Amino acid sequence: MQTCECTHAQQATARAIQLTGERKLALTRIDEPPPPAADEIKVQIRIVALNHIDVWSWRGMAFAKRDLPIILGAEASGEVMAVGSAVKGLDVGDIVAFYGARTCGTCGPCREGRDNFCEGPRSMYGFNIDGFLRERMNIPARLAVKAPKTLDVISAACAPITFGTVEHMLFDNAKLKAGETILVQAGGSGIGTAAIQLAKAVGATVITTVGSDEKVERVRALGADHVINYRRERFEGRVRKITNRKGVDVVFEHVGPDTWEGSILSLARGGRLVTCGSTTGVAAKTNLYLLFQQQLRLIGSFGCRMENMKNVMDRMARTHISPMIDSIISLDDVEEGLRRLEERKVFGKIIVKI
Repeated sequence: MQTCECTHAQQATARAIQLTGERKLALTRIDEPPPPAADEIKVQIRIVALNHIDVWSWRGMAFAKRDLPIILGAEASGEVMAVGSAVKGLDVGDIVAFYGARTCGTCGPCREGRDNFCEGPRSMYGFNIDGFLRERMNIPARLAVKAPKTLDVISAACAPITFGTVEHMLFDNAKLKAGETILVQAGGSGIGTAAIQLAKAVGATVITTVGSDEKVERVRALGADHVINYRRERFEGRVRKITNRKGVDVVFEHVGPDTWEGSILSLARGGRLVTCGSTTGVAAKTNLYLLFQQQLRLIGSFGCRMENMKNVMDRMARTHISPMIDSIISLDDVEEGLRRLEERKVFGKIIVKI
């Protein structure tokens, strides 16, 4: 990663990680943000949690419409430094988590609290517009969700994507409930570890897959009832044995082609598959006979509602549920963190402390 020590004459600056080209990062300095506008807050970024969307941005995904350089970072928490004159409910010193997209705030879905259905331009922080891998920034106050006083900054940073996405998938979309059985793919990933915990908390039986024996006991410690090393055996066959050939009520998918067909085969009649990602590719075969004959439901899920962020932070503040941390790194180590995430050499979340 390049280091740019460019300075701006007679103006304070802040450090930031900018993407300058495909797989090219620079630790540079940008202008200090001005006093916040009436509807904004100025924040000191404390923690950024790395996600696969950061990997996709770093790779230079062709469908990403943006101008370079762009500041990376899609999931973060920070401390309020100043508030605009029209801001209510937030004060200096508050810890806040940031919604991962700059929504319009005025369209029908936004007014109804369905933030991830915003009809305005789709602008995701760190992907289409400058993100959170910087020391300080201004942000619309409506996109900041206040954390409970007892919640730490790392847990708050993992609310927008890691836990918010999972709550939206499991409960808004798949309607998971007590007594049901769920298959969580890639249980050692950031959202996989969150899904195991949230599913167990509502009384579901959790089956999960991992890619190595060393992860087996770690996901069991999170609450998984059954763990399958998918490199050693076909997970769909094992799922059928565990469920006495019935299959699972819900599959939590985010891997894509590598697991897609097996995930569908793992579903019980009337089962629901919910997916939020495709880390192994974007095209997969679907057995249409199984789809209609078994009356399956395939549900796409993207991001979350701001209400999901509030819910999961409240839950983390009052229970033992918390993000599983792989490692804590500095701004200097972001590129290595993205490589490890791309190669799946992680268990849980890689956290950038700023």
